[in-house]
Amino acid sequence: MKEKQILNVLPGTVRRQVEREELRYDLLQEIRLRVGQPLILIYRGEERIPGQKRGRPYQVTREDIREMLEYVSNYSLYAYEEEMRQGFITIEGGHRIGMAGQAIMEEGKVKNLRYISSVNVRLSHEVLGCADPVFPHITANKRLFHTLIVSPPRCGKTTLLRDIVRQVSGGNQYVRGMSVGVVDERSEIGGCYQGVAQNHLGMRTDILDACPKAEGMLMLIRSMGPQVIAVDEIGTGEDVHAIEYAMHCGCKMLVTVHGESMEELKKKPLFGEMIAKKRFERYIVLGRKTRVGEVKGVYDARGTLLYVEGSLP
Repeated sequence: MKEKQILNVLPGTVRRQVEREELRYDLLQEIRLRVGQPLILIYRGEERIPGQKRGRPYQVTREDIREMLEYVSNYSLYAYEEEMRQGFITIEGGHRIGMAGQAIMEEGKVKNLRYISSVNVRLSHEVLGCADPVFPHITANKRLFHTLIVSPPRCGKTTLLRDIVRQVSGGNQYVRGMSVGVVDERSEIGGCYQGVAQNHLGMRTDILDACPKAEGMLMLIRSMGPQVIAVDEIGTGEDVHAIEYAMHCGCKMLVTVHGESMEELKKKPLFGEMIAKKRFERYIVLGRKTRVGEVKGVYDARGTLLYVEGSLP
């Protein structure tokens, strides 16, 4: 199914190049097309350039980009103007097609993109059960802790967050099922396609798709009364203030942020202050020393190491 979803939106010449690689699509992470540059695949966390071993790496053409945009938009880019304003279109299966080109501005904000010269296919991967190793450390007495996942890019933070949400929503041996509100600004957690989540997020989960994080958290509190709120990749003061407000309202927070370690996070003004105030009760730090998705450590609110050297299945 995943293979078909991806191949169907690739231009014919690129599709043939990818098919020759005989890939496992559960291990394929990205397909990058840049006009005039070699086609690049991110596979098992490493770059792979089709045709390079034969001394003839495939060069992406402007026609490839044009053809792909037609497939992705069902031959009507205008109908996807709102999504393109954010720089991507989500396709069936929750896969995200990111784009870069010339921005069309209106009143100081991006209205749309034109002259697209780069396309990045980011495959959506679910790993059901990948959160199992951390649940004993982010819960106690059927209670979920405020949890912040710290991770470099491509280390599985969204995959881990998604599975935590699924299990919290459905309930497991560590927590009773709770209502979860997800603010999915980049459509990566739920991978919504035509308003329907393509990923499994549980029976008690409500999703605000393509909504700014800070605004979305407040909207969920006012309208849906969540017990838990999940957001991916926070980074602004507005996000932090909304998180603190949600905590004061009694919501448990599940949050991710880019970072290499607890030490690095403490040096960032916004997060250093939150750590000092002990806003989060648990920190999960991911890495990829031996493989993508390795859990380097789980820390408590004081920064004490509770768990180390685990990995996602």
